[in-house]
Amino acid sequence: MTTTTLEPETAQRHDIKDLALSPQGRKQIDWADRDMPVLRAIRERFEREQPFKGLKVVSCNHITKETANLCRTLKAGGADSILIASNPLSTQDDVAASLVVDFGIPVFGIKGEDAATYTRHVNLALDFQPNVIIDDGSDVVATLVQHRSELIPHVLGSTEETTTGIVRLKAMVADGKLPWPAIAVNDAQTKHLFDNRYGTGQSTLDGIIRATNVLIAGKNVVVAGYGWCGKGCAMRARGLGANVIVTEIDPIKALEAVMDGFRVMPMAEAAPLGDIFVTVTGNRHVIDKHHFAVMRDGAMVCNSGHFDIELNLVSLTEMATSRNPIRPFMEGFTLADGRQIFVLGEGRLINLAAAEGHPASVMDMSFANQALAVEYLVKNKGTLTNQVYTLPVEVDHTIARLKLQSMGISVDTLTPEMVAYQASWSEGT
Repeated sequence: MTTTTLEPETAQRHDIKDLALSPQGRKQIDWADRDMPVLRAIRERFEREQPFKGLKVVSCNHITKETANLCRTLKAGGADSILIASNPLSTQDDVAASLVVDFGIPVFGIKGEDAATYTRHVNLALDFQPNVIIDDGSDVVATLVQHRSELIPHVLGSTEETTTGIVRLKAMVADGKLPWPAIAVNDAQTKHLFDNRYGTGQSTLDGIIRATNVLIAGKNVVVAGYGWCGKGCAMRARGLGANVIVTEIDPIKALEAVMDGFRVMPMAEAAPLGDIFVTVTGNRHVIDKHHFAVMRDGAMVCNSGHFDIELNLVSLTEMATSRNPIRPFMEGFTLADGRQIFVLGEGRLINLAAAEGHPASVMDMSFANQALAVEYLVKNKGTLTNQVYTLPVEVDHTIARLKLQSMGISVDTLTPEMVAYQASWSEGT
């Protein structure tokens, strides 16, 4: 087993549920790898070229079978890395065990861990003195900058997986607080167009169904937010027969939702109509106290945005006369008038709390972006300023081509005549 260098006071090999779960976890990792040909091709190249030799990499991600294959890819490239959970409910405990036992990668994450444990794991990751941070929500980055600033000189850059984290990074830039270049992986087209739309769309409905076992057809499903994640959720809910209502603050996105055939209205108007509510905005208290107050008996609320604050569960708790666990990942809140509102997955990412997250074929492109983003940071060390960058379009195109090749699909290329025409201004009607 490879030994990872940790500071003496934190030289802990792992903090996971049970090492004995590793055999099933290895099966899961291998199953996902079959459907991740792009990342596999990158891993094979990294193994030959060793672009990360001598680098310490901290990954803060959902600990899933797909993430495991990203970690394998980083290690194949020579990185000395550890993995911590980015969400208390998203860890797949058997996968965590396999990473430790079968691949020698230290993992700190347990499904259902409390906030104190999560914070401890973040600080354990920082004790590792990383050179590169792969973040999902920017908790590791924000904690380092706010509380562990002595580590800043060690870091050459970071990457960010999700919209919420990118918003935080851009706010840091505006405040002059981002101390290194960061790659907004979520902004790559082969990430957000596919991961957010097809991945979140399918996995969110999968999580709702696993948590409730309700029939989606005929239900009024309210989707808060019509970004790429909201588009995916609305599309999949309609595909299952739901009557979909979209709420938005952006007039262009609202108009797009209307033109896509959805009803659009403010949340205050949708709240009395909805049977199932899904928030995917990345903002705070999208469903608030006054919305809960008018919801129908039996309404189900869940979140597929990164943080659980999209639902104001503090207010709902104060409004409730009692709380009762109904099923795994479903809790009933009884209000004074006898109505019940059901919260799914504790308001955390329902697609990872109650289901398994995105399919491997989607994460293949997302984690290909992550792997190549780390390589881009390393290759451009010292030349990038302390800004938030998007990966160059040629990297996006490389990933798309590799994905198409793996699917047995070829596309046209420009002829010399076409290239010359596009570069010319003299030809016209």
